[in-house]
Amino acid sequence: MSATDGASARGALRGRGPAARSAGSDAAVEVPLTFDDNRLASLVFGQYDQNVAHIERRLDVTATALGNHLVIKGPADAAETARRVFQKLYARVRTGGSTLTLGDVDGAIREATAQATLFPAEAIAAEADSPLFEQIATRKRGAVRARNPAQDEYIKLLRTNELVFAEGPAGTGKTWLAVGHAVSLLEQGHAERLILSRPAVEAGERLGFLPGDMREKVDPYLRPIYDALYDFMEARHVDRGLQTGTIEIAPLAFMRGRTLTNAVVLLDEAQNTTSMQMKMFLTRLGEGSRMIITGDPSQIDLPPGQKSGLVEAVRVLDGVEGIGHVRFKDVDVVRHDLVRRIVTAYERAAHGEDEADRNPNPRRRPLA
Repeated sequence: MSATDGASARGALRGRGPAARSAGSDAAVEVPLTFDDNRLASLVFGQYDQNVAHIERRLDVTATALGNHLVIKGPADAAETARRVFQKLYARVRTGGSTLTLGDVDGAIREATAQATLFPAEAIAAEADSPLFEQIATRKRGAVRARNPAQDEYIKLLRTNELVFAEGPAGTGKTWLAVGHAVSLLEQGHAERLILSRPAVEAGERLGFLPGDMREKVDPYLRPIYDALYDFMEARHVDRGLQTGTIEIAPLAFMRGRTLTNAVVLLDEAQNTTSMQMKMFLTRLGEGSRMIITGDPSQIDLPPGQKSGLVEAVRVLDGVEGIGHVRFKDVDVVRHDLVRRIVTAYERAAHGEDEADRNPNPRRRPLA
């Protein structure tokens, strides 16, 4: 967002900033906000005020929405964070004009919280709606902003390194953001091809013989990547790319002997590669190409005793120039809050902890 847009968005809503209050951080305060555009305010609040309820639960405040007016009540720090969240969401719908998901709301909360820890209150008040996290932009999807510091670091690494490893549990956006970044490079002319690969290892099931040509055989394994592609590209562009070879489906077993130049190469579910497969894949990198390798070391489906190529590669290549590495944690799950709690419960069980995070905030409100 430009400085002009930021000033315009700030002028479109009125509320008292941190300088207007002298109460302590634990004292209850009341923060009013007024949005100039009723339609955009309704997008911010969500259907049946579900976004307002979500922010209430997350930040432990109460927020009452009426028309284009909002009153936030709670501890000073929490109320101030909530105010910044609503300002960021308003600036976002003012620019894009689309509905917000709960994931967008969570992203604004994490961005506002991170902003509070990095900048003084005066700077935050002056630029409350300015983006802090990095974003990826494609023609179909527009700007997609990171929703937490780990995703922000991931996007920065994708832009500055030729090879990036992304480890972490399901639902953290590893593959989705990788595909989005690859599509953006393709659309900007920084790459000529997008090559997608994934090891064909069943998750504990025996699927038997799969009929059809190579693409039809490997399609079931690459369905998550296809879903991400259709999120970032028009269906006709995806289909045309597959027909012309601009987008290529390359099973890992068929990569040997190739040199991949001027391409973005994505290897998903890399925890299921063997050491030999991973070394073979890494050495395919050619001039002008980028590689993104994603996987979850907690979900290895290799036979017992077989070493994961991802785990070994991350260890062996640690500190090598030109290689980035980001490790997502359970707190970085953005798919659904319940998924985050499920991942946390399994992590704690794996480490022998007794109590899982079953209800982090007992204060609830009906979703309507």
